Amino acid sequence: MGAIDGRTWAQALANHFGLPFVEQLPQDENPSEWVNLLPINYAKRYQILPIGRDGDSVVLAIADPGALGAVDDVRLLLRRPVRVVVAPGAAIVDAINRVYDMASGSASQMMDDLDAERLDLVATELEEPRDLLDADDEAPIIRLVNSLLFQAVKDRASDIHIEPFERDLTVRFRIDGILYDIISPPKRFQPVITSRVKIMAGLNIAEKRLPQDGRIRIRLAGRDVDIRVSTVPTAHGERVVMRLLDRSATLLHLEELGLTGHKLEMVSQLIRQPHGIILVTGPTGSGKTTTLYAALSKINTIDKNIITIEDPIEYQLHGVGQIHVNPKIDLTFANGLRSILRQDPDVIMVGEIRDVETSKIAIQAALTGHLVFSTLHTNDSCGAVTRLLDMGMEPFLVSSSLIAVMAQRLLRRVCPICRVAYVPSLEEVRQLGLSSDRFEGQIVYRAGPGCQDCKKTGYKGRTGIHELLVIDDEIRNLIMKNADSASIRRIATAKGMNTLREDGADKLVAGITTVDEVLRVTQDEIV
Repeated sequence: MGAIDGRTWAQALANHFGLPFVEQLPQDENPSEWVNLLPINYAKRYQILPIGRDGDSVVLAIADPGALGAVDDVRLLLRRPVRVVVAPGAAIVDAINRVYDMASGSASQMMDDLDAERLDLVATELEEPRDLLDADDEAPIIRLVNSLLFQAVKDRASDIHIEPFERDLTVRFRIDGILYDIISPPKRFQPVITSRVKIMAGLNIAEKRLPQDGRIRIRLAGRDVDIRVSTVPTAHGERVVMRLLDRSATLLHLEELGLTGHKLEMVSQLIRQPHGIILVTGPTGSGKTTTLYAALSKINTIDKNIITIEDPIEYQLHGVGQIHVNPKIDLTFANGLRSILRQDPDVIMVGEIRDVETSKIAIQAALTGHLVFSTLHTNDSCGAVTRLLDMGMEPFLVSSSLIAVMAQRLLRRVCPICRVAYVPSLEEVRQLGLSSDRFEGQIVYRAGPGCQDCKKTGYKGRTGIHELLVIDDEIRNLIMKNADSASIRRIATAKGMNTLREDGADKLVAGITTVDEVLRVTQDEIV
C-alpha cells in the first residue's frame, strides 16, 4: 500500500472532525496582526497559524485538529474566539516561515535599530539558535546577519558579498548568476558585521591581515543550509564572501537540467555504460556538480556500488558512499581515489580532476572496468580532450578510456509573466552566428520591465545549455594523432554535435530565454 500524501491525510482529518479543509493558505503581503502574540517555535511545533478573521473570530489553520490543547492555548493567547480549519502541514509550515519573516522585518528595516545598541558587545561568541527565525530577541547586529542569511535563501541567492570600500559598505547577492545590490549598512558597522560572520564560521576575529576560510552550518526556516565563508584583507577592511548551499533543496533529475530530445537519450545511454570516463566541463558555477548528481541518481540501483570523493559534499545521496576531501590529513582527490579502488566500486565520481596524478588514476580506473564521472574547467567539450593531453596523458590512454564529454552553461530563464515578444533583428541573428533563415518571422522574447514575480529583474530561474561530444572511432583516431581541439570540434560538428550557442538558440526559439542571455553565456565560443 502506498503512503498517504499530506493533502489526502489533512482532508481525511477534516472530514473526520467535521471541519472545513483549506488547501491553499492566504498569500498576504502583510503578516497577521496576531503573529507577535504566537511564538514561532510554538507555531511550528503544533503546525498551527492564525490566517484571517471571520467577524469577531480568528480563523486558525491547523494540521492536526485532534490537538485540542494547542487550539485552547492559542484561543487564550489571542483572547478571541477561534474558528478552526484544517490544512496540510507542509502548507502551514511554508506560511509560518513566510509570515514570521515578514513580521520580523527585512535586513534594511533592521538598520533603524542598530544605533540604539552598544555595538562593542556584539563580537562575543553566542550559542546559535536552532533556527535563525527564532532569534528575534537577539542583538540587532545578530538579527541583521541572520536576516541577510534568511533573505538570501528566500531569494535563491548562491552567494552573499560583504564588500568594504573607502566610505561605505555594500552587501550584494548573486542570484541566477548575476550580482545585485541589497543593502548598504553604515560604514561604522563594518567591523561588527564582519566579526559576527567570522564568529559563526569559527574564524579568528583578531586576525585581520590574512585570508581565512570557514564554514557555517545552520537551520534556516526549517531548512539545512551550509555556508562556505571566505575572508580576504583589502585596503578598506576585510571582504567577506559566503557561498550558500541549501541541503534541503530537491535534487534535479536529468530531464530537469535542460537536456531534451536526442541529447537526453544519448546521455541516458552513456551513463549506463559499464566502464569509461564521462567528463562534465564548464566554468565555476555552471552546474557541473548538479549534473553529476542527477546522473548518479539515475543509475543508483541496489546492484551497484557507487562511491564519490568530493570537495565539498553538496548533497547527501542515499545508497552512495561519499568521501569529503581533507588536505589537512592528506586526503586528496588522488589519495581518496586510490582508496576507493580498493572498495570494489562499480561507479566512481571524482569531484574534479585537478592534477596529473588524479587524471592518471581516473584513467586507470576506467580501463580496469569502472565507470568514472568527473569535471574539468574547460570552455568547451573538445577542449577537455586537449587538456588531458596537455596534462601529460598518453593519447592512446585518453582515446581508450574517454567515452563522452559534456560542456555546459547556465542561462537565466526569461520571466514568463512580463516577457516581451518580438521578431529578432538581422543584427541580433548575426551576433548569434546562426542562419538567418532559422529566425525569419520567428517570435522570440526579450526581458520585460520586471514584475513582482521576478523581483523586477525580467528573469526567474535558470536552465542549462549543453554541448555533448561522444567519443566515436573517428574522434578516437583524432585523439591518437594528438589533434588540436579545433580539429576535433570541426569533425564533431560535421557529424551533428550541437554547440553551446546552438543549444542556446533552441532555448531562445522555445521561449525560455533571451538573445542577450545566449550571447552572455556563450561569448567565449568561436563562431
